[in-house]
Amino acid sequence: IRFISHEADAEGAGNHAVMRRLSEVLFIQALRVWASRADHEEGLLAALADPELGESLGQIHAEPANDWSLETLARAAGLSRTVFAERFKQVMGLPPMQYVTLWRMQRARLLLAEGEQTLEHIAELVGYESAAALSRVFKRWVGEPPGSYRRRARAIG
Repeated sequence: IRFISHEADAEGAGNHAVMRRLSEVLFIQALRVWASRADHEEGLLAALADPELGESLGQIHAEPANDWSLETLARAAGLSRTVFAERFKQVMGLPPMQYVTLWRMQRARLLLAEGEQTLEHIAELVGYESAAALSRVFKRWVGEPPGSYRRRARAIG
């Protein structure tokens, strides 16, 4: 924490990048401590701690563009479709395919806000066959079209 404070006061090249990375490390360490002490029965941390669900979540997070289905996710977890779907919903609070869409929308939001990639490319990166398909789902989940979201995110900085 002292090092972050020192970097905040410094006027050297790259101090903002150093502060950002140190803050990320501090946040991850805080999460680790919290996760090791808390009794998690539901939510993302519980699912990540579950060997089977954690495997499928890791794959969703690593490859959002994959053509995920209940069957492929259950196979990744080494469970039957029924057991996987029930356990996933019990632990995560939503069905597996709904989580896939949620994760894709989070990634799309990040990509829209951070860069100059075309909507077509972002659609491809998050698992949609076209910009129009992504736009329909994005508007339903986020409440505004991708272009509006991008402009608003850029204005905020």
